[in-house]
Amino acid sequence: MGSGATGSGRGARPKVTRRREVSDASARSLLTTVLGEYVLPHGEPVWTQTIVDVLGRFDIEEKSARQALARVAAEGWLSSERVGRRVRWALTPPGRRLLVEGAERIYGFGSGNHQWDGRWLVVMVSVPETKRELRHRLRTRLSWAGFGSPEPGVWVSPHVGAEVEAKSILEDLALTSEVMSFIATYGALGDVQRMVAAAWDLQEVAERYESFIDQFSGLDTKSPESALLAQTRLVHEWRRFPFLDPQLPGELLPAKWSGSRATQLFHDNHAAWRDHAQRGWRELLAQQP
Repeated sequence: MGSGATGSGRGARPKVTRRREVSDASARSLLTTVLGEYVLPHGEPVWTQTIVDVLGRFDIEEKSARQALARVAAEGWLSSERVGRRVRWALTPPGRRLLVEGAERIYGFGSGNHQWDGRWLVVMVSVPETKRELRHRLRTRLSWAGFGSPEPGVWVSPHVGAEVEAKSILEDLALTSEVMSFIATYGALGDVQRMVAAAWDLQEVAERYESFIDQFSGLDTKSPESALLAQTRLVHEWRRFPFLDPQLPGELLPAKWSGSRATQLFHDNHAAWRDHAQRGWRELLAQQP
């Protein structure tokens, strides 16, 4: 998400170290989690110090926390109100709408739970080898949209509705004249599982799920503060998976797919920790003068 920038030449901004870039990006991302998980449901303004205190529990420095607030406000998510020497922040209507949409995506996401009619969306797009930057941008954006590429120039998805997003991507990249798309079923030649293995690195995704399971199994969340920290980490880590997992139907996934177990763990933990975590948030608000 947002991070520092480097520059060169007269008047350039000071060089930003990689450590600071990571810190700023982490602060921005974690702030989004806090806004969606606590500020959104409570619907009340929150003091700067409250945000600083919460992010500080995740080793985010105060300066980075304040910069994250300023950036999110500059993007139109938050409005500020000065009360004496202090500042409190409230979600704007666009910010609230974006967080609601994000929550629906996060809590509605589930790996391997999709019904499938056996149809594939096939997109064929030709980008010359000489246009390497364009090829990279195309690959990045189609991959983030859940497409896999079993062969150069061929992109597939078991979600035929993804054609709308593919069209938008190709229009943005001015590639609509270089593309063909088809809706098809897999034929008698070849093996669909080998095609899936070539199109997506499911092993890497499975390893990320297994790490998530290890991290969030058997945690002690008896106190409101520990529940607040655990719930924030849980949602923050889960937010990554809708972008990592192509959300293939169960028929296309390996046996004993770890994504299914991770999905169940996320929903079970989130429900079990919710009340204590919200109590921890209210206690944090009450500590502020």
